Amino acid sequence: MFTRSWCAALIGVLLASAAAGSAFAQGFGAAGPNLGKPISAADIAAWDISIMPDGTGLPPGAGTAAQGAPIYAQKCAVCHGESGKGGIAAALVGGQPVSNAIETTKTIANFWPYSSTLFDFIRRAMPWNKPRTLTNDEVYALTAYILALNKIIGESNVMNAQTLPKVQMPNRDGFIPRFPDKIP
Repeated sequence: MFTRSWCAALIGVLLASAAAGSAFAQGFGAAGPNLGKPISAADIAAWDISIMPDGTGLPPGAGTAAQGAPIYAQKCAVCHGESGKGGIAAALVGGQPVSNAIETTKTIANFWPYSSTLFDFIRRAMPWNKPRTLTNDEVYALTAYILALNKIIGESNVMNAQTLPKVQMPNRDGFIPRFPDKIP
């Protein structure tokens, strides 16, 4: 049974809800509910670092395996082991051909479909304790070093935005491409 005081309370709650909804709607502008500030194009560009298989998005810079070797020794070997053979983190070289996707150890040579993916991953996530601290030249040099360790490129090959997408990875045809229009 409803009493007048209960009905008055219900009406009060409904009116308060409507007022709050109105205030929320007034504070909800084109940029959202007036939280924070609109992000600038420069702020977005700093994080827009994705690299497509065809090399779209690769930055300026260059590096060779010889330049990558000391960088690897200083910043990567502690986790990935000497010459990329594995340590506390995954091995980067070697590996049998992928015959059973679940049981086969996956490395750069036997699994990764595009060299640009290697560049993207190193730039975005390595070294694990200081991601995004490598320069573009260091990332190109490390990419060249790892590709040379896997005998995919020669030790004197220069990797840059033009040459890196042309590298033919051994397992390139082992994937269904997500962006078929971006395949080199």
